[in-house]
Amino acid sequence: MNTQYNFPISCSTARNCDVRTISDESVGTIEDIILDTESGEVAYVVLSIDEGFLNLGSKLLALPWQAFDFHGHQRDIILINVDKEKLENAPGFDKDDWPLGPQHEFINNIHMHYGLGRRRAMIE
Repeated sequence: MNTQYNFPISCSTARNCDVRTISDESVGTIEDIILDTESGEVAYVVLSIDEGFLNLGSKLLALPWQAFDFHGHQRDIILINVDKEKLENAPGFDKDDWPLGPQHEFINNIHMHYGLGRRRAMIE
């Protein structure tokens, strides 16, 4: 991740950014950012995929915070550091069926899928 341009970003700003691949393909937008109320850290980012990108339809993808590069030169673009193959089989859910209740296993599966460890162990 490029930390040369480290700056805070609000959730509303992140939601208004275009999410793109490193090769400049439009992927979608950030639908929401889910917080872990126990640790105060981001549990995962909900990505709404553009129609036609990888033919995923209306599926929302759940990605770890570390999968994004928020520090680019353009403040209205967020880069995703994940290849298409990982996105095609990514954990996610339908727009009308968001995860509810304890999500420890779901969150751990998200991080395992992308090979990105959590900053702390989840308490089950």
